[in-house]
Amino acid sequence: MCTVIVGFEPGARTPLVIAGVRDEILSRPWEPPAAHWPGFPGLVGGRDLSGGGTWLAVDPGAPRVAALLNGRGREAPEDVRRSRGDLPLRAVTAGELPEGDLSCYDPFHLIVADPGGVRLWSWDGERVSDGKLPAGVHVVVNSGWERGRDDPRVAWFRPRFASAAWPSARDGESAWAPWRELASGAGLDTSDPRALVVRSELPDGSVWGTSSITLVALGEDALRYDFCPDPADPSSWYGVLRSEVPG
Repeated sequence: MCTVIVGFEPGARTPLVIAGVRDEILSRPWEPPAAHWPGFPGLVGGRDLSGGGTWLAVDPGAPRVAALLNGRGREAPEDVRRSRGDLPLRAVTAGELPEGDLSCYDPFHLIVADPGGVRLWSWDGERVSDGKLPAGVHVVVNSGWERGRDDPRVAWFRPRFASAAWPSARDGESAWAPWRELASGAGLDTSDPRALVVRSELPDGSVWGTSSITLVALGEDALRYDFCPDPADPSSWYGVLRSEVPG
């Protein structure tokens, strides 16, 4: 996953809305969101078939979501390196960064969020930092939590997400249209430096690009999890989870 947009409004009926855009070598195999992990019963997310883990996991019972991005820094030694894909599963279960030695992981950014707040841990291969995201709309990319306008993608998309109507997990499709359209790239060409949905051919002939898009909304009384398995086809969006508590 290359970009995560986090919207947090503590006073809203649905305080948390997350859009996750995953960029990857497009030939890397994966499975769409489901309860794939017997060792983590109840958790739902897309499964990376190379590592067995995930880039984003949802715990409907908490409710809670964890999302992972590759970071920058010192890579783990080859003889001890393990997939980072287990981190969202462990983190969404614990509600925080899992305990243990991080030296076996390449650099990463890990977001753990629920209706009460959003935390971000960043590991650069040498040290870990921990912060809380305040109310508002924020963008996390491979360089971390981008607060300024130096990144053209962040500079273009953050104000547009911030000005979009705030959706509720209980709302119908029309209320979700603005966030879904933005998360789908807002019509920008995939080669545009501002693009959220990207695609490019690498020198070895492989294709790197956006492989999927996720929208998750969490409130105390409702949850919504939508997924787009084909970013080139906006009609491929579908609902993974819907949960409402009467009241």
